[in-house]
Parts: sequence; C-alpha cells; structure tokens
Amino acid sequence: MMLQRAVLATLVIAAAVTLTACGGGGAEVRSEVTTVSQGQELIDLKKALDSGAITKDEYDRLRQKALQRGN
Repeated sequence: MMLQRAVLATLVIAAAVTLTACGGGGAEVRSEVTTVSQGQELIDLKKALDSGAITKDEYDRLRQKALQRGN
C-alpha cells in the first residue's frame, strides 16, 4: 500500500512537471502593428530634426526612405 502511494505520488508530480513545461515557461509574446501615414511620418521626422533628436543626415536618409515607401 505504501509503495503504491509513493508510485502514485511520483506519477502525479511527474505529470504536473511535464504539463507545466508545456506552457512555454511563461514567456510573453507581443506583436504590435502600427500604421502611420506618410504625411504623419514626415511631420514626425521634421519634429525630431527640429528638437535635435536626429541629425540632418539622419533626417534626410529617413525622409528618403519614407518617400520611397509611399510610391
């Protein structure tokens, strides 16, 4: 009887550990998609340039990419 309980307890613990491992370890996966119009992107870039957040070279490069995406 004692051996059966020990075996049963071991099986229950093994099943619990196995099922817990299938949950992905609690990792959180997020995916976020935002759509910004080309005009808004250009406005935001200009604001970033004017505030000093980006350089003129960065502004020119990012502006060109935004304009190319719009075509």
